[in-house]
Amino acid sequence: MARLYKNMEIFKLGYGFCLEVYKILDNLPEKEKDNLTSQLRRAATSIPVNIAEGSVKKSYREFLNFLNYSYGSCKEIDVLLMMCYDLGYINKKEYDKIFSKLDELMAKLFSFMKNIESRFEDKKRFFTKFAEK
Repeated sequence: MARLYKNMEIFKLGYGFCLEVYKILDNLPEKEKDNLTSQLRRAATSIPVNIAEGSVKKSYREFLNFLNYSYGSCKEIDVLLMMCYDLGYINKKEYDKIFSKLDELMAKLFSFMKNIESRFEDKKRFFTKFAEK
């Protein structure tokens, strides 16, 4: 079976972003292993994994749920990276670079979710129209 999710721009961005976060994890102090490091790893991994898993679901609504999980993970990472910066674990250059990538990913993901949502709403209106007759 073809893995079509690999061709999706949001998957490529999410996967690339995940790898960037993993590079940052190597620089976090050992004392953060069970906290920030673990949280960042799980949240970053969640982004491309949920996009891939959601892409094989049978309905727009199910796919949208998985995209929402990915988007939520982006927001989680947003806060965790701010903490890393404020605690001095990453410098301004690293912070700006990773946030630029996060902003791009979130914008594309949000746009894609809106597109899926509109398809779902159009389909719902289509069936409602015929159900009324």
